[in-house]
Parts: sequence; C-alpha cells; structure tokens
Amino acid sequence: MKKLWILILFTLFLAACGQKELEDPVDWETGSFEATTQAKESFSMESMEGKVWIADFVFTSCNTVCPPMTRNMAQLQKKMEEEGVDVEFVSFSIDPTVDDPKKLKSFGKEQGVDFSNWTFVTGYDQQTIESFAKESFHIIVDKPEGQDQVTHGTQFFLVDEKGTIKKYYDGVQDVPYEQIVEDAKIVKN
Repeated sequence: MKKLWILILFTLFLAACGQKELEDPVDWETGSFEATTQAKESFSMESMEGKVWIADFVFTSCNTVCPPMTRNMAQLQKKMEEEGVDVEFVSFSIDPTVDDPKKLKSFGKEQGVDFSNWTFVTGYDQQTIESFAKESFHIIVDKPEGQDQVTHGTQFFLVDEKGTIKKYYDGVQDVPYEQIVEDAKIVKN
C-alpha cells in the first residue's frame, strides 16, 4: 500500500511539473496585412511569423484612451524585458490618413516607447484597417465621416508565432500585467 501512495504522489508531482496551458484561448486567425512602419519600412503579417507579439489599435490625435493605452503598453514592454520574455509589440494606427510615420514616431516617443521591439504601422486606407480589426481581432474600428476621433476597442492582444490571437486583455484600466507576462511565457513554450 505504501508503494501505491508513493507512486500516486510521484505521478501527481510529475503532472504538476508539466507544461502550463493557456486558460480559455480565443484562437482567432489574423489575416494578411501590409503596412508602413514609423521608420518608413515595409511591414506585413508574414514579418511577424515565428514571433510572439502583443497588438493594440491606437491613433495619434486621440483625446481619450490612446495615450494611456500606449503608456500602459510601454509599462508592459518594461515588465516583459524584466522577466526576460522576448515578445514584439505592434500598434496599428486606426486613423491612417492622419497618422504618417513621422507622427507615429513622435507619438511613441511622447508615451515612452522603446522602438527596439515595438512597431507602429500605417499606410493603408480607413476601410482596410476597419475590416482587418473586425475580421481578425473581433473589435470595432469606426471613423465617422467628418469626425476627427475614431471609435475603437481598447484591448491588448496576445498573438502566437503562427499569427493566432490567443487572448485579449483590458488595455486602459486595471491592466493585468502579470497575467499577460505569464500568458506570453506559456505561448512562447
């Protein structure tokens, strides 16, 4: 009987040491996408293959959530670096007619962005980003005609090496930094 208990405990121990699973992944596929970066370089979804990344949707003339979202993402970027988690960050401009590469770079600098692993993208039309956000990330992006503000989702999205969106998180208030870091570690393994 004692051997049976030892075997049970050993089995439980091995199970506890196994690889962690991501809790409730959404598994949304990203579509193809081409853009221009803040450094005026070409960007495509294919350039993200093999990389784990965090994405969000912002615009530089936003007078509400985008500056705090970007500062929160910069905080997340620092936490990932502190934990030694190698991820990329991508911010999609949702006002591409206004946000040229120069404006994106300036906006990023103002919010404390480290561009070494963070890319801001633009260079497409409004309909393209609205469709891409809806079809791939399941969020609304809408710039009403004649308006200078864009309605949009405020989530951060964790994307795996294959371009599959695994999870999303609040990017404005009560950002779950530790959970995002842990989830990114799981996705990277």
